[in-house]
Amino acid sequence: MITLTGSYIDALAPNDSAVKNGRGLVKKRSFVQLFKSEDGTLLFGECKGSGSSNYQCSADFIDPDKPVLRCSCPSRQFPCKHGLGLLYAYAGNETFEIAPIPEDILSKREKAEKREEQKAQKAVEGADAKPKKVNKSALKKKIAAQLEGLDLLDKVVESLVRSGLGTIDKKSVKVIDGHVKQLGNYYLPGAQTALRRFAQLLAEAGDDREAVYTEAMEQLTVLHALIKKGRATLTARLETPDMKPDHETTIEEWLGHAWQLSELKECGLVSENADLVQLSFQSYDDAARQEFVDLGYWLDLGAGDIHKTLHYRPYKAAKHIREEDSFFEVAKVKELYRYPGDLNRRVRWESLSSRPLQDADYAAIAACARRSYADTVKLVKNQLKNPLADKRPVLLMHVAAAAQTADGTYAIADEHGQYLTLGDAPGNAQRTTHLLPYLEPELLVNSAMLVMFHHGLDSGQLLAQPLSVIGQSRITRLLY
Repeated sequence: MITLTGSYIDALAPNDSAVKNGRGLVKKRSFVQLFKSEDGTLLFGECKGSGSSNYQCSADFIDPDKPVLRCSCPSRQFPCKHGLGLLYAYAGNETFEIAPIPEDILSKREKAEKREEQKAQKAVEGADAKPKKVNKSALKKKIAAQLEGLDLLDKVVESLVRSGLGTIDKKSVKVIDGHVKQLGNYYLPGAQTALRRFAQLLAEAGDDREAVYTEAMEQLTVLHALIKKGRATLTARLETPDMKPDHETTIEEWLGHAWQLSELKECGLVSENADLVQLSFQSYDDAARQEFVDLGYWLDLGAGDIHKTLHYRPYKAAKHIREEDSFFEVAKVKELYRYPGDLNRRVRWESLSSRPLQDADYAAIAACARRSYADTVKLVKNQLKNPLADKRPVLLMHVAAAAQTADGTYAIADEHGQYLTLGDAPGNAQRTTHLLPYLEPELLVNSAMLVMFHHGLDSGQLLAQPLSVIGQSRITRLLY
């Protein structure tokens, strides 16, 4: 028999409205019939709709990790509110009568099984097949265009450095915006985003540009590193078109490469049967990317690593793309794909099942927390030395004790008496440090804390913003 929880069903929904409407159908008693198969792999029923006839909806769990929801309604949302309502009714212990599986579902199962068999057969045959041929002519044209784009970017950066940030005015920002649009023709989305971020930084500062000079110089450093590393990578690929993408660093993503799961698997960047716990989640508007971003930080209970999930929703298509949400259970993932990266690798999966958090999970989380602040600071500093690396790594730290100075600054200490000063990351719209006084004091003693490190270039100080506090039997999210 299948086990469903509200949070699992919420995660399937395309948006908050679908969750609300799906739950509303159950409250309004809109389901006139509710059935389940004898083996418990299929839920189906009829729901009242706006038309003259009822909608036929079903949820097929023949593959528990990949449930298939179907409905006869005309909604373009998937899954629709009727399919979600069916699941909420089951999770809410509504009465489901046992009934035979409908013939149309049996037929669809048979077709799906044949497709899987064909897919498996192709995979076996493809194991010894010749490698996919590369269209060398098209690849060379693309690389030539990318190199031309990097040349353009190099001239822009050199001009900015020669003139000095103090000479930049509103007219100069408009000129930079023009170069941003030009870069869209050179297959360099990473460079385009980085230059747009620089222009927006100066535009938002208005007349008080001196306040953002430090951040602006850091962004110019990123652009310079991208030009240098990008040229070397593209030149090598131009000479050797069959060269595999670099899976050790993030340069491929900076140059616009969209990693396929098959590529990650070929590079050995996949692990099996991972148990993940989401420790923090937030959604924000990234104007430089022109996308909404759903960002989650997850702890791999087995490996002890902190991974991140990134879900992008472009402005123009945001209303058609499902928004991610917080996840409060253990995600059981059969195949966890890892992107190239540093401390917090981006991860993806094709399907998952879930279960509630147990006492053993909280103990596992505590065991994964880093106990030496000195070693962690060295690790973070090594990453910050790379201009193209994530400047805000997130790690899970053990907290032996916490203290507050006379000026109100918070700090956490490890078992060796080493301290980490806590403070909100600049530019982060959501502050969290000010919430610490509202926590029970015992939560900040012999506990774990998920923190986001950031380096103040002006102060030269390494600070950590608290994201979540994990005790013996609870996770308190300060950012979600």
